[in-house]
Amino acid sequence: MSDILKFFNQETFAVAVSIFLLVRVESKLDDLTQAIAKLSTIIMSHQKD
Repeated sequence: MSDILKFFNQETFAVAVSIFLLVRVESKLDDLTQAIAKLSTIIMSHQKD
C-alpha cells in the first residue's frame, strides 16, 4: 500500500507541475502573440510612409 501511495504522490506532483508550467507558458505565448501583432502593425504603418 505504501508503494502505491508513493507512486501516486510522485505522479500527482509531476502532473501538477506540468499543468502549472503549461498555464504559465500559455499566458506568455498570448502576450508574445499580441506584441508581435502590434509590432507588425507598426512596421506596416512605417513602410507606407
